Amino acid sequence: MTPSELLLEGVELMLFGLGFVFLFLVLLVFLIRVMSWVIGQVAVKTPAPVSVPLAVKPAANEPSADVLAAIQSAIHQHRARRG
Repeated sequence: MTPSELLLEGVELMLFGLGFVFLFLVLLVFLIRVMSWVIGQVAVKTPAPVSVPLAVKPAANEPSADVLAAIQSAIHQHRARRG
């Protein structure tokens, strides 16, 4: 086989491969949409329960003022080093 025949055979194989992958992905998207539609038709339509917001509780694990100051200082130093 000549190099040009090998190249043409390689291009043909590539196009077949790309075509099969494209067809598979199109089929996959189509089947996913069909399954979604079927599940939407079959599923029982129940309203979502409404949750009542509870009173806001203060966080028990809030860092102290000293810890917050240390964090802010570390962030400031890091940004100052980076330029």
